[in-house]
Amino acid sequence: MTGPARAVWCESAWLGAGGVADAVRVEVDDAGMVVGVLPGVPAQDGDAVLSGVAFPGAANAHSHAFHRALRGRTHDGGGTFWTWRETMYRAAAALTPELYEELATAVYAEMVTVGWTSVAEFHYVHHRPDGTPYGQGDGQGDGHGPHAMELALARAAVRAGIRLTLLDTCYLAGGFGAPLEAGQRRFSDGTAERWLARLASLRAAVAALHPAHQVSVGAAIHSVRAVPERDLAVIAAQLPPGLPLHVHLSEQPAENEDCLRATGRTPTALLAAHGLVGGRLSAVHATHVSAPDIGVLAAAGAAVVLCPTTEADLADGIGPAGGFRAAGVTLALGSDQHASLDPWLEMRALEHGERLRTGRRGHFAPEELHGIASLGGAAAQGRRGAGFRPGCAADFMAVDPGSARTAGSSREQLAYTATGQDVTGVVVGGVPVARDGVHTRLGAPGPLLAGAIARLDAASVPATDGAAAPAHQGSS
Repeated sequence: MTGPARAVWCESAWLGAGGVADAVRVEVDDAGMVVGVLPGVPAQDGDAVLSGVAFPGAANAHSHAFHRALRGRTHDGGGTFWTWRETMYRAAAALTPELYEELATAVYAEMVTVGWTSVAEFHYVHHRPDGTPYGQGDGQGDGHGPHAMELALARAAVRAGIRLTLLDTCYLAGGFGAPLEAGQRRFSDGTAERWLARLASLRAAVAALHPAHQVSVGAAIHSVRAVPERDLAVIAAQLPPGLPLHVHLSEQPAENEDCLRATGRTPTALLAAHGLVGGRLSAVHATHVSAPDIGVLAAAGAAVVLCPTTEADLADGIGPAGGFRAAGVTLALGSDQHASLDPWLEMRALEHGERLRTGRRGHFAPEELHGIASLGGAAAQGRRGAGFRPGCAADFMAVDPGSARTAGSSREQLAYTATGQDVTGVVVGGVPVARDGVHTRLGAPGPLLAGAIARLDAASVPATDGAAAPAHQGSS
């Protein structure tokens, strides 16, 4: 371990079971890890200063960056999953590496200003719209090399100062026994073998450009409906050990029904039958898993990533968070389609969902909510969690305890009252990245988002497929 290279001085800091302490100086090494925590000491020249109450930075365990362009645009006539999906396909078809880099930079800037300090990007827009891989074919003279989309996302994360786990996603079918729709061609590598080969090449390319603490590569299976059984078996046999593996799982009841009809198993049981349920697996949503499914996930040491505000926005339902916790499943939070890109609201929605489901209060204590938002999300990414202890990542978010939303709150209970609007500062690896809603290098995220979404709109064309997909076609 190297010696301290910088320090973050917190007006106050939440030290877990020890509660909130004042005047906390956190020493950080040149790798961005905490090496010392000194409460009750003054700031020194050169320290990064966080005003308000500092907490471990939140780790976003599930993101689709381009879905941010859909916020507030899919509710016509009340909106359904399918009106949302039509808009999503239109945005996906319009993406180019340049447009995606611009949009993702703005989205990641928005993330860090509200307290997310790392993100798992569930990425499946791999190829050109006709399915031709970047770097192959004539490319219509676009000048893009291999992994153009993926490397654009990596550059966006670096610019925004957020740690990125790029979950390269296998997406091969349009449903159980169904071919890909036209709008899905750019998601697919054709076979699991070709996806694995591209994944290996991508890992090498990213490792040559970025240190792992900044950008790393993991893997994802889009869903059991999008990867046929034959390919699940190939992935189980050939996916390199140690890589985080994520999957959309049982987001909607119809997914379970279709899987049972096609395979005789639930989605969880199907993955388990192929050896894909284990300690590296993170099941995203898992809203409609059965009690036996929960047991399978728990026994294998799998994690579950809940996205409460997205699950509410899409009317997916309220997942069994209490059941997962009782079984010992590690929980994490994600913002998914960014209907609300705010870790404080995700924490609160997790607790509120349990209250609505059970008619009782007080399921997740503030300390548990912060642990789920920071340590759970980092574990799902295969990363070291943030915290005020030596060996933790020096990733912190601070909130104003005297805002219109938080005034009068117990400092230990700010998880129940604060929002992203109250975030006064964010540091990643001990380096300030945002202050009072403004990114230190990129400025206010609102204009960045507006400009990127306007350019994506200009490039979009009406969707020609997907809008009328039958209601068994699945998840986001």
